[in-house]
Amino acid sequence: MKRLRRALLRWHARVQRDVPWRQTRDPYRILVAEYMSQQTQLARVRAYYERFLRRFPDVWTLARASLDQVRKAWEGLGYYARARYLHEAARQIVREHGGRIPDDPARLSALPGCGPYTAAAIASLAFDRPVPVLDGNVRRVICRILALGEDPRRRAIEWELRAFVAALMAMGKNSKGGARAINQALMDLGALICRPRAPHCERCCWRFACRAWQLASPTAFPVKSAAPRRPHYEIAVGVIWRPPPALSSRSRRMQRDFESEVLIAQRREGGLLGGLWEFPGGKREPGESLRRCCAREIEEEVGLRVRVGRKLLTIRHAYSHFRITMHVFECWPLGGSPRALGCQKVRWVRCSHLSRYPFPAANRRIIEALREGDLCAKRR
Repeated sequence: MKRLRRALLRWHARVQRDVPWRQTRDPYRILVAEYMSQQTQLARVRAYYERFLRRFPDVWTLARASLDQVRKAWEGLGYYARARYLHEAARQIVREHGGRIPDDPARLSALPGCGPYTAAAIASLAFDRPVPVLDGNVRRVICRILALGEDPRRRAIEWELRAFVAALMAMGKNSKGGARAINQALMDLGALICRPRAPHCERCCWRFACRAWQLASPTAFPVKSAAPRRPHYEIAVGVIWRPPPALSSRSRRMQRDFESEVLIAQRREGGLLGGLWEFPGGKREPGESLRRCCAREIEEEVGLRVRVGRKLLTIRHAYSHFRITMHVFECWPLGGSPRALGCQKVRWVRCSHLSRYPFPAANRRIIEALREGDLCAKRR
């Protein structure tokens, strides 16, 4: 184990990844990075991390901000519940800890959205606490070193992985390179060398001890259960125009430009994409036409009967557990006022002001088309 530790740290001293939040011990910056990194690739986090910190440079600023401001800064990163949890965590840190990030994994786990992995990562990377940080990269490395023939998500295997990392840390209690260094080195070894496909075994500092390499089958590990197939849903949504009331019906149809108003709805908190804004609509039922689906979903969500016009565009989008095809229609209200029936709020908004609201990625593509003039060009 001493030889493994020494080889790992020597290798990492030469090749460690240049990741912004790895160059700091600031607990707040590491907290933000770890919330952003949940189920998200590092390259995507990079694009948002510095911008988010410029907007909210410390936990006090984040705690004082409104949830809508935080969501807007998070827009495009996905998994939007994380933005709400991070905001709630900042408020709890200010309220219960005087603005100081806890250094204990148990107290960190009491923060909203801070599970065992995130708590361990913050405790280790910010405070050098000796707790294993088992991300996908680390799990893969250890499963290959030990040639573990079972799914690493099983509890018994999880304990074996933790014991391995803990033993590495214990070897260096009185030497340079603590828990933080070990965890970072293991994550980088998995990301740079021990990759899921085409691992660079010839360059691996642990090849001398790797059982998977000795078996000539590193990519056979880790063993994983087959992932369930992601379901697909057909969605119909409406861009509902609000023409100026003084115009005739024919003139109203001609006044669709970027200063016209459209109806948007805010999703309820707690569910998928909770608190984000969207164009009203929803899933198509079996045997239902897309236009009928659009009219029904709009009436159920915002209490408006609408005339469904031409189809504007089709958007395909994938979430972590399902896929959608979104069919976007042009719509006009047939009378009445919108009400928040199946949503949290409704609002008429100028197209030019839509960028002020946080929207899911698929809906932002509708806004982009509106901005480019593809959807609101006047008919002559």
